[in-house]
Amino acid sequence: MIGLFGIGEILLTMEEGLAFKGKSARISFKVVIQTWGELLKHWKLFLRSTAIGCWMGITPGGATPASFMSYGMAQRMSKDPSGFGKGRIEGVVAPETAAHAAGTSALLPMLTLGIPGSPTAAVLLGGLLIWGLQPGPMMFVEQKDFVWGLIASMYLGNLVGLIVVLTTVPWWAAILRIPFAVIAPVIIAICAVGAYTVHSSMFDVWLMLVFGVLGYLFKKLKYPLAPLVLALVLGDMAESSFRQAMLLSQGKLSIFWSNPLVGSLTALALIMLLWPVVQRVMSRKPRTAEAI
Repeated sequence: MIGLFGIGEILLTMEEGLAFKGKSARISFKVVIQTWGELLKHWKLFLRSTAIGCWMGITPGGATPASFMSYGMAQRMSKDPSGFGKGRIEGVVAPETAAHAAGTSALLPMLTLGIPGSPTAAVLLGGLLIWGLQPGPMMFVEQKDFVWGLIASMYLGNLVGLIVVLTTVPWWAAILRIPFAVIAPVIIAICAVGAYTVHSSMFDVWLMLVFGVLGYLFKKLKYPLAPLVLALVLGDMAESSFRQAMLLSQGKLSIFWSNPLVGSLTALALIMLLWPVVQRVMSRKPRTAEAI
């Protein structure tokens, strides 16, 4: 993913000859209020992205797949999908809302069942175990002060984050004053360090470069990167879960329809998988009728 989105974008930007022209910026509360007013117009997008994020957080899927799924759905359901990628506010609202919802809802299975729904929740789970706290239903009874204090800290964290973001936006905007010829090598170096630290292996760095070229080619050929990223993130989880299901059922696929809940989820997954084909078939029928 570092190669696809980091190196790939850098290569594409170098080809386009992008030049940053930064200027002094200050926070205008009038503009902030106007933006909030515009955000209220997209309340349906908020609810849809929140639902996607909560589902991916509880399942667990994580914030990254939730962001891409929400962005893709927002683009597909938009009246002007061609405007995405060019500064449309819906393209910012959808992934950010889904990512926050997924990050928060990932704590639900961690606190109630001891099953982390994201890497961050896994780190928190390790911290709780170190301090002798056992996540589960009984923790809400035995350690209720801690649980509700943790929930309250989420609200405080969002408020503090809002204040920090609003006060430091001009500083981050000042980065645009740096020439791209300087900032591009820095980004590549940071990407290489990030790829190397995953397993402390140079093979990961070379893999990052290969996928960077692949991401560049995908961008040039107009192929979306979101499905590939979802496959990379969820592929291992889906494969391991499928193996567990096959071991439990001794190789019988009927386990996916063993009860109403599992059957409904399987049916929903199949519908979502085949929905593009159904849409294509349905769109061809009116054209055939018109031609006749």
